[in-house]
Amino acid sequence: MKPQREVAVIGVGMTPFGKYPHRSTREMGEEALWEAMTDAGARPQDIQVAYGGYVGMFMDLPMMAIQVALEQVGLVGLPITRVENACGSGSSAYREAWLAIQTGMYDVALAMGIEKLTNPTMDQIRVVRDYGGGDREREGCMGIFPPGIFAMSARRHMQEFGTTREQIAMVSVKNHHHGTMNPKSAYQKEVSLEEVLESRVIADPLRLLECCPNTDGCAAVVLAAKDVLHRFSGDPVWLVGCGQTSGTYSGKGEFFMSEIIQSSAREAYEMAGLGPEDIDMAEVHDCFSMAEITHYEDLGFCERGEGGRLVEDRVTWLGGKLPVNPSGGLLCKGHPLGATGPGQIYEIVKQLRGQAGKKQVEGARIGLHQNGGGFRHCDGGCSIVSILKK
Repeated sequence: MKPQREVAVIGVGMTPFGKYPHRSTREMGEEALWEAMTDAGARPQDIQVAYGGYVGMFMDLPMMAIQVALEQVGLVGLPITRVENACGSGSSAYREAWLAIQTGMYDVALAMGIEKLTNPTMDQIRVVRDYGGGDREREGCMGIFPPGIFAMSARRHMQEFGTTREQIAMVSVKNHHHGTMNPKSAYQKEVSLEEVLESRVIADPLRLLECCPNTDGCAAVVLAAKDVLHRFSGDPVWLVGCGQTSGTYSGKGEFFMSEIIQSSAREAYEMAGLGPEDIDMAEVHDCFSMAEITHYEDLGFCERGEGGRLVEDRVTWLGGKLPVNPSGGLLCKGHPLGATGPGQIYEIVKQLRGQAGKKQVEGARIGLHQNGGGFRHCDGGCSIVSILKK
């Protein structure tokens, strides 16, 4: 299905991601929103509808955290909707903002994501472990928790395709290298392959430095229809394709979550009239090192089983043919759940505008964003893929 209207991202804003136990969601929201509004050249009265994503499973966020944050920049008296879709909450909010413009009901929309994950209590962690409601005895109590899920994925990939521990760990080395060039990344330190492989075991074979850190943060995006762009000074980046799917929960036990990602990618590619070969850079959901390798394959960047070689041959490093996660990704930049998707959009927009500084991908004109979340019966809860073009 082709979009009915041409829509561009005209403004982006983002706090640094990190551990900020004394920063409120109100403060973080205000910082990211002001940056996005200023970047777009938009006034509060220009925004017609807003969507915000957060999960709020570790910290007790205000009942109307999105409204509270938007109020700080004068965004009041308009339709505001909170979206919760696990780690894909912010990307789902962004897609809803795009759809709101597609319908013709609105011309200008704002999407944001926000999260505080600093210092969760053990009771809050148990809630996450047991997510799945009445099915928790099947998954949560069997230890099927995010690190275990991706550890099993790694073991299966290693067995079926000969992927090596070094190739998987190299994703962390790459993304930490990229993160040293990102002032908004939670970590600013290089790590060696030896340091990754010798770090503490979390879920064998995955080590501490192959797992994304819990972080706090906020990111925001302003979108507008082509016919109203003359009102704004923001440099537009066009959203040319966007796909979203949920899992089928067939119980195949694959652990790669391939079908859901392939389906959302296929929808985005078809809508944009582009293919994997057209992508200049990508931001993908590398919650664990193994995830990035399977995402290469599911997004069509290589054949199944070749993801390990892609990072080993430095194809996905800055300077390579297809840089992936030049921001540092979730592994280094951080993963504040609801803010992750809009944070990925922030990086892509900066890259396509040529504003990415030391980590700029030379000649980048088309970027891909992939984000998802949730896990049930060996399948994902949601997958969102979007393609942006300058």
